Amino acid sequence: MYCYTCESDENHRPLTPTEKGWLKNRTGQKNVEAFFMRTAQGCRNLRTGFNQHPFDPVIRVPLPD
Repeated sequence: MYCYTCESDENHRPLTPTEKGWLKNRTGQKNVEAFFMRTAQGCRNLRTGFNQHPFDPVIRVPLPD
């Protein structure tokens, strides 16, 4: 999938249950099943299957504790 912040096609993965909980709390959205995260540690940008840039400003998933 294309990464808006890296400006290239990159690997993404679905969110883990912990990441989904974090995103729900961060955005107030009840359904976050459509989101994918860029797998590079330095990026961790979010997108959906259809929307390359769903948040402005960009939301990045924090590193796990």
